[in-house]
Amino acid sequence: MDTITAIILAIVEGITEFIPVSSTGHMILTTKLLGFDEQSPIMKTYEIVIQLGAILAIALVYRQRILNLLGIGRSRSGRGGVMPASRLNLIHVLLGIVPALAVAFFARDFIKGLFGASTVLWALVAGGVLMIVAEWVNRRKIRITAHELDDLSYGQALAIGLYQIISVLWPGFSRSGSTISGGMLSGVSYKASADFSFLIAIPIMCAASGYELLDSYQYFTKDTIMDFAIGFVISFIVAYLVVVAFMKLIQKIRPTHFAIYRFILAAVFWLFIMR
Repeated sequence: MDTITAIILAIVEGITEFIPVSSTGHMILTTKLLGFDEQSPIMKTYEIVIQLGAILAIALVYRQRILNLLGIGRSRSGRGGVMPASRLNLIHVLLGIVPALAVAFFARDFIKGLFGASTVLWALVAGGVLMIVAEWVNRRKIRITAHELDDLSYGQALAIGLYQIISVLWPGFSRSGSTISGGMLSGVSYKASADFSFLIAIPIMCAASGYELLDSYQYFTKDTIMDFAIGFVISFIVAYLVVVAFMKLIQKIRPTHFAIYRFILAAVFWLFIMR
């Protein structure tokens, strides 16, 4: 892997990790188009590194919320001290991450056996359909009870956590796609669903990436460390910009728009991967 390839992959990761378009599908398609084996150990290690860059970006975006959850934030007036108690707490976060982490831990080998190009292709389509249905139900058939992140109930947090299992068991479905859709189907607004999806991504991805690094640390060598560092920094910058832009434009970019894009990506996937 040369530096240009490292940069391209980092940009793709940064753009796609947190929006509901399947970063897995994009990474497979990109490595295929660049002529690399996506399943090679060094490539898998590099993907972990650039994911960590994306995690750092989302942690920076939500730093005040994280400090608030831990009880070590600043007051809204700017003076030092504990931030006023938020209705969103660590129990919500645990309910949102424990189901997926448990399934991932106990079914790790089974999940790896599910991975394949056709699996990802159908996941792109199925995830897009779920997002269209979720938006339709959220806007027309269900009463919104959580307009903001602090309105989220424990039941809704758990429902989002359970929907997240779909993305664990079905590579390419998109973690953010499943969680945002799950929130919208559970009476949570689109914005609050996206906020919670991004927030719980931090512990989920830290746990997954950290666990995978235990099997991959030997690939950090003098020949790879520079490209790994470049990829980490670029993924961090791009992911930060994408998340900030997404949250500002969230009312203009609806789930259905992402779903249509997923269908187009599935068609490209079919042409370049499956044929």
